[in-house]
Amino acid sequence: MFRGRFEHTIDDKGRTSIPMKFREVLSVGHDDRLIVTNFDNCLWAYPAAEWQKIEEKVAALPQFNPQVKALQRFFISAACECPIDKQGRVLLPPTLRDYADLSRDIVMVGMVKRIEMWDKTRWESVFATSQTLVNDAPDALAGLGL
Repeated sequence: MFRGRFEHTIDDKGRTSIPMKFREVLSVGHDDRLIVTNFDNCLWAYPAAEWQKIEEKVAALPQFNPQVKALQRFFISAACECPIDKQGRVLLPPTLRDYADLSRDIVMVGMVKRIEMWDKTRWESVFATSQTLVNDAPDALAGLGL
């Protein structure tokens, strides 16, 4: 399970280091590939096996449904296989970096089964909003069984 927040940078070639804690998770039961796609103004990175489950679920949906087509065109079509090199880095494609506005300082966030990659400034805003939502909605969280 991915947890925690880690600040990193992206080099001029578009590479960034995967935090050691995340690499440890990947080394147990996963391989050295992340499938990275765009969503929610950031990048979502999945171990290949977790991504396979998502693709199977999407493939089982009604293919003529406009929302399913939109999901495939936006979320699935953007997915790129990004191998982790021997130094623990991944090369993020320019189209994905552009979507998430990743240029230098980023934050990698553990989201249980995936990793999110955020522009640091954007992350600070999203985190503040999330903190307010959580603090203002204890009953909603209790309704989820938490």
